[in-house]
Amino acid sequence: MDVINTSGRRKTSVARIYMKPGKGAVTVNKRPAAEYFTTGVLQYKVNQPFAITETEGQYDVNVNVYGGGITGQAEAVRLAVSKALIEVNPEWKSSLKAEGLTTRDPRMVERKKYGQKKARKKEQFSKR
Repeated sequence: MDVINTSGRRKTSVARIYMKPGKGAVTVNKRPAAEYFTTGVLQYKVNQPFAITETEGQYDVNVNVYGGGITGQAEAVRLAVSKALIEVNPEWKSSLKAEGLTTRDPRMVERKKYGQKKARKKEQFSKR
């Protein structure tokens, strides 16, 4: 098995990953994942697919991620890693799907409409 290339998206974040067998090093935008995703919750989200499939420390992951905020980026990376693990072993799909890691979350920010202050906020209505 050589390098597996997949991508994941969440809101406006796009993560492209390159996964290969190794010692478990996760690099995000040329920085260690623990340095890029500083909180424990975000680090847990990135490593969640490895924990579910019991493959911690078996694959090196190189991630390019851009757009959106840090939480959306972490969830985009999680989706991309899940897709890559399914390519490695299709039997892991059922366990990853049960945790909801294979589903692309389609929720996006609603656009602002002209004549309004925000997407849904309107000027106050005056009857007289």
